[in-house]
Amino acid sequence: MRWLMWFTLGFASGCGVGVYLFRGMGLLILAVVCLILMIPAVRFQRKWKPLLPLAVMLFGMASGSAAFAGYDAFHVTSARLLDGETLEIRFTATDYSWETDYGSAVDGTFETEGKIYKLRLYLDDPLALCPGDQLVLPVEFRFTDEGGASEPTFHRTNGILLLAFQEDDAVLLRNAAEVFDFPAKLRQKLKAIIDACFPEDTAGFSKALLLGDKTGLAYETTLAFKLTGMSHIVAVSGLHVSILFALVYGVSGKRRYLTAIVGIPLVLLFAAVAGFTPSVTRAAIMQIIMMLSLVFRREYDPPTALSAAVLGMLIWNPLVIASAGFQMSVGSVAGIYLFYGRIRRWFAGKLNLKGKRMKAKLARGLASSVSVSISATILTTPLVAYYYGVVSLVSLIANLLVLPVISAVFYGTMLVCVTGTILPTLGEGVGWAVSWLIRYVFGVTGLLSKLPLAAVYTESVYIVLWLVLCYAIIAGMILAKPERVWPSICCGALGLCVALTLSFLEPMMDDYRVTVLDVGQGQCVILQSRGSTFLVDCGGDYDQDAGSHAAEKLLSMGISRIDGLILTHYDRDHAGGVQYLAQQVEIDRLYLPQTEDSDGLLETMLSAVEGAEQIWLDTDLEIRFGSCSIHIFAPDPEKSGNESCAAVLFRSEKYDTLITGDMNAARERELLETGALPDLELLIVGHHGSATSTSAELVYRTAPDIAVISVGAGNSYGHPTEEVLNRLALYGCVVYRTDQMGDFVFRG
Repeated sequence: MRWLMWFTLGFASGCGVGVYLFRGMGLLILAVVCLILMIPAVRFQRKWKPLLPLAVMLFGMASGSAAFAGYDAFHVTSARLLDGETLEIRFTATDYSWETDYGSAVDGTFETEGKIYKLRLYLDDPLALCPGDQLVLPVEFRFTDEGGASEPTFHRTNGILLLAFQEDDAVLLRNAAEVFDFPAKLRQKLKAIIDACFPEDTAGFSKALLLGDKTGLAYETTLAFKLTGMSHIVAVSGLHVSILFALVYGVSGKRRYLTAIVGIPLVLLFAAVAGFTPSVTRAAIMQIIMMLSLVFRREYDPPTALSAAVLGMLIWNPLVIASAGFQMSVGSVAGIYLFYGRIRRWFAGKLNLKGKRMKAKLARGLASSVSVSISATILTTPLVAYYYGVVSLVSLIANLLVLPVISAVFYGTMLVCVTGTILPTLGEGVGWAVSWLIRYVFGVTGLLSKLPLAAVYTESVYIVLWLVLCYAIIAGMILAKPERVWPSICCGALGLCVALTLSFLEPMMDDYRVTVLDVGQGQCVILQSRGSTFLVDCGGDYDQDAGSHAAEKLLSMGISRIDGLILTHYDRDHAGGVQYLAQQVEIDRLYLPQTEDSDGLLETMLSAVEGAEQIWLDTDLEIRFGSCSIHIFAPDPEKSGNESCAAVLFRSEKYDTLITGDMNAARERELLETGALPDLELLIVGHHGSATSTSAELVYRTAPDIAVISVGAGNSYGHPTEEVLNRLALYGCVVYRTDQMGDFVFRG
C-alpha cells in the first residue's frame, strides 16, 4: 500500500481548497471535519479495506488544509497588508535585470517585519543590475495573491507575493555576490556562450532547451510549438533531467555510486541554473530519489517518488499547486504511470513485438514511444486546453518526429558550452552543426502547425463539449476490452467532426453579429454578417496576447481569412496585436486612418500585413457586406491625440452599433453634428470608460440599449470611471464589462 501517495493526494487537495475555494477559518474547519471523518474510516477499515486509504487521504487533507492556513496566516498576511502601500525599502537583486517596455525589471528579496520576501521590482530606467546589487528606493507594492491585486498572477506560484513599482530615485549599492548567486551568474555566462557560438536563428532555442530561457524564441516558433503540442521541449522538466541523467549514467559506466556522486550535485546545479521552476524542481527531486535508490539497492517506485516530490514542494510553497507548469508536470508523470502499461499491452496484442529481428525492435520502439506520448497527454490535455485554449491534433506525430533529435540537441548545446569556454572557434563549429538539428525541429513543427486543423480551440463551446465527450469515452475505454478501442476512437472522431461543423456554421447563420473580445486594457471587435468578417482594432495589455486571442477566436469559427481590419488609431492598446494576428489569419484589406503614429507601430504593422490592400481613410467610407453596412468616419488629419480617432458604425435594418475608439467628447460632438448617428442598440464605450469620452450628449442622442466597456482588470487608469458608469445608468443603458464577463457577443 502506497501510504505516501494517498497522504499526498489528500495534502494536495487541502492546498487546492486553499487556492481555489476558501481560506482562513474555513480551512481549519475543513481540517477538523476531515479528522472527524477519519475516525469511522479507521474503525471500519477491517471490514472494508478501501476505507484505510480513504482515512490516509483524509489525514492528508487535514494536514494540507492546516499547513495552507498556517502559511497564509504567518507568511502571506504581512505581504497582503502592503498591497497599494508606498514604502522605502532595501532591495537585494538575486538575478540579472532585464529590459521591459517601460524600463527594466529584476527579481530579488527584501525584509519586512522580520520576514524575507521574494520580490519582482519594476524600474523606470533600463538599469543593469547583477546578483548581489542593492537598491534603496521608495516603491508602491502590488500583492499578487488573492485579497490584493484584482487578478492574481503567476508570480505567486514562484514564491513572489509582491510586485514593486519604482516611485522615486534609487540609490544603487554595488555588493559582492554570495555563493548562492552562483547559479544566476553561471546561467548568464552560458547565455553569453550560446549567443556567441550559435547562429542568431537557433541561439534562442538552445537557451530555452538548456536553461529554460524562452525570451529569445521568435513568436512564430512559440506559436508552432503551441499548435503542435511541443511547448514542453522548451519548458525545462523531466525530459531534460532524464537526458542529463542518461549522460551521467552512461559516462559513469552505470556504476551506481559514481552515478550518485556525480549526478546528484549536477542535477541540483542544473535545476538551480534553470531557476528552480516547479517543473524542473519536481523532476530533479524524482531523479535524485532514483539515484539514491540505486545506491541503497532499493526498488524505485515512481508513484512514491512523485508523491515525495509533490509533498516537498507543497510544504515549501503551498501556492505552487496553482502553477500551470507544476500541474502539467505532475499530470504528465501521473498519466504515464496510470496509462502507459495499458496502452503498451494493447499494442502488444496488435503487433508482433517479440523477437530480435530489426522489424520487431522497430515495432517495440514505436509502440513504446506512442504509448509514452499518449499516456503523458491524457491528464495534461485538459490543462493545456484550460490555460492555453488549444488542443493539438498533431501532437503525437510531432512528438514522434521531434523527440528523437532533442537529446542530440541537448547534448550538443552542452558541448558548445564546454568547448565555447575553452576554444570559442571550436564552439562555433559545434554550434553550427547542432543548428541544423534545431532547424529540423523548426521545419517539422512549422510544417505541421500549418496543416488544416493542426489544432482546435476551446474558444468554441462545441470543442469544449467534444473534450468532455472524449474523456467520457476514455473512462469507458478503461473498463472496456481491447477490441472496443477502435469503435471508441471512431466515436471521438465523429464527435470532433460534429463539433467543428457546428463551430463553423453558427456564425455564418447570423445576419448581424458583434463580438467584443476580452483583451485586457485595449480593444478588439469582430463584426460579422452572413459569412463576411471585419475586425475593428486589435490591441490590449500585451501585444501577443491580443493578437493571439483574436486569431484563436476567428479560427475557432473556421475563419482563417478576414475581409478587412479597420483601425481607429495607432495606439498600442488598439493596434499592437495586428502583427501577431497576421501570422495566423490572412487580412484582405487594411483600413488606415490618416493620423499620427504615436507608438511607432505603423511600419511594423504594414510589413506584417504586406499582402493586404491598403485603404487610407482620408474621407468617410461606407462598406456593404452581407446584409449589413459599415460606415467609417475618417479622422481630421490636422488634429492630434484622441481628437484624431476614427469611428465605426455597423448597421443593419434592425441593429446599429457604434465604435468610437478613444474618441473624446469634442470629437463626439462633431460626429453628432453630421446627423449620421441613429439610435443605437449597442455602444462600444469610448476610451475604455474614461471620463473624457462617452459624453452625456452622445448617450442622450443615440440612446443605446446596451453599452460594452472593453477594459482591463485592475488597470492603473481607474477605468471605467464612476462618472461614465453613472452616466450610462442615468440613461438606462445595460452595461457589460470585459474585465468582469470576458468576451461579449451580440447576435441579431
